[in-house]
Amino acid sequence: MTEAVHSPVNLGLAGKTVLITGGARGVGAGIAQVLDDLGAVPIVCARRPGDDDREFYPCDVRDSDAVADMINRIVAKHGRLDGVVNNAGGSPFALAADASDNFARKIVELNLIAPLIVARAAQKVMVEQEGGGAVVNISSVSGHRPSPGTSAYGAAKAGLDNLTDSLAVEWAPSVRMNSVICGPVETELSHMHYGDDDGIAAVGATIPMGRLARPADIGNAVAFFLSPLAQYITGSTVTVHGGGEKPAFLAAANAGNES
Repeated sequence: MTEAVHSPVNLGLAGKTVLITGGARGVGAGIAQVLDDLGAVPIVCARRPGDDDREFYPCDVRDSDAVADMINRIVAKHGRLDGVVNNAGGSPFALAADASDNFARKIVELNLIAPLIVARAAQKVMVEQEGGGAVVNISSVSGHRPSPGTSAYGAAKAGLDNLTDSLAVEWAPSVRMNSVICGPVETELSHMHYGDDDGIAAVGATIPMGRLARPADIGNAVAFFLSPLAQYITGSTVTVHGGGEKPAFLAAANAGNES
């Protein structure tokens, strides 16, 4: 199996300040590590700090006042904000017929409204600074296929990708907006979703690349969108899902042939 590696190429990110929401653990921490390795200055916010010593701000990204205060503090310290990665999000499993209305509202608020709140606060800074800035929204394949058990989450992620397209038009050329659509990612929380190591391996076997993504795989795509290499790219998406899911009809057809 080929290991995911951080790019050794100079992407022009040295010294660039980048805020990663939900950056203390999981995919967010992986993104922060990739950016750190490439010489950027990753700044993370979350409900609680991670295990590293990165600059950290506790923040509820659904609270516009808290977000504005955090970004003002970052700019006061660093002089500018070059990039934002809207990574905070997620959803527990809940069938739509069983979940409450309030549950659905909270899922949409976290996965769609919060990224808009953060992007708006960042845009106010980026549009006034030399060189502008870039925002990368972390989306999901759940927004582009049926998402039973996480329907509100899938709908919110579909909305997030449309939001990316719309803001790319509204805010060009000062602020670039792009989206990374993620498939399943192996993190320290994977066992909660897929069971033991055998369960994770079984899920990985359904993916053409033979494994779940690693956080660094997502981080590498994010780094490209934030870098000067993508200076003419806005309103775009890149799908990081290892080829997606093998069509179920192929397995059914093969089973029929074997019998």
